[in-house]
Amino acid sequence: MSLGFAKETVRKGLAAHTALGLVCCALLYLICATGTAIVLYEEWQRFEQRDAPEMTAIEPAAVQRGIENVLSVENDRATTTHLFVHMPTDALPRTTITTDTQAFHVDADGTIVMPEENAWSEFLLALHYRLNLPAIYGMTLVGAFGAMIVALSISGIVAHPRIFRDAFRLRARRRDAVATVDWHNRLAVWTLPFALAISLTGAMIGLFYVSGGIVAETAYGGDSEAALAPIFGEEAPQDPASAPVADARPALAHMARAYPEVEPYYVILHDPRTAGQHIQIVGEHPRRLIFGEYYAYGPDGEFHGTTGLADGTIGQQLAASTYNLHFGNYGGLPVKIAYIAFGLALTAVVATGTFIWLNKRARQGRPAPRTRAVWSGFVSGVPIALVTTLLARLLIGNGAPFVALFWGTLALTVAVALLRLRRDREAASGPALAPAE
Repeated sequence: MSLGFAKETVRKGLAAHTALGLVCCALLYLICATGTAIVLYEEWQRFEQRDAPEMTAIEPAAVQRGIENVLSVENDRATTTHLFVHMPTDALPRTTITTDTQAFHVDADGTIVMPEENAWSEFLLALHYRLNLPAIYGMTLVGAFGAMIVALSISGIVAHPRIFRDAFRLRARRRDAVATVDWHNRLAVWTLPFALAISLTGAMIGLFYVSGGIVAETAYGGDSEAALAPIFGEEAPQDPASAPVADARPALAHMARAYPEVEPYYVILHDPRTAGQHIQIVGEHPRRLIFGEYYAYGPDGEFHGTTGLADGTIGQQLAASTYNLHFGNYGGLPVKIAYIAFGLALTAVVATGTFIWLNKRARQGRPAPRTRAVWSGFVSGVPIALVTTLLARLLIGNGAPFVALFWGTLALTVAVALLRLRRDREAASGPALAPAE
């Protein structure tokens, strides 16, 4: 059966198919590149604001003073629904208090020192997490690309039965397509366990909105909080009546006595200054992949129990381990260095995969010079655009338009690559011109 499309229609269809494939490869490359950079998320924050006060620990009384100081700054506005205290950690030895509208660094006494200004780090995280799109669309798209990496890894093994046998066969000195193929295959084999772990966890994180929404609609009547309660615990009942600020001191003191091996790194105050306020402390468990366990306390420090992320069901522990496994937030600096090395290798695999496809087209007599120029400009443009935004942070400040600068610089590098192709074509003789796409 033939659909009988006209030649011009077929040509346009092939061009659209090529463009869509290139967009998918470009987004996959961007996700891998930014994911490699975001491994140093805490280090980037310290670099952005090098004069922020740092400490290895903070006393419970200072934490309470910091909470009260920040809330007093917000007396002229509606009380925040949540207040977060980031406690000093090895990766980020700072105490930062965040509300719904602002964030402040405090010193070891709980005194407000300066606003938190880490807009570039947050831009980088949003670029990787959701491609600067609204959360539900961006995270779903990124999650789908995580699933794509799983499929590409498995299909690549199936398509190359000798891939493991040739794992150390690298003809890197050759100046042709063979070297590109060898680099692609070798890096893909060496990074396979990492690629599968990262892509699976990335798919789980990215598709959270879709999967959580489906569960909520089908089993909980659209109540998303009820759907997440079996994993992350239930929210306490709200009581909007006014009340004094909850006291975090007895809660932190109880943590030190009852769970000395656990390292508290977040204090969360829910619905502060209301009768329904309560405290959660997120504690890190050494030598565990989980991001932490939630320890619940009342406004006067009475202990209400844990959520079960550390010792609950397998599903709870698996869900709590996804984030750290994806971003390398365990094992300290050696693990981060390994994640950066593997992340760069995975980024190179994506980049070379498209070049291999372009080389194959050229060998078949169907060169795609414009597509190659676009891809070359994009591959080089992503790191150039990231460096440009970082320089803007240093020169302009926290308010620099990072999103516009990044995408504008990226578009400029692609345009320059196309202009260079056009210049080379005009400089060449007529018969030497490559066929048009």
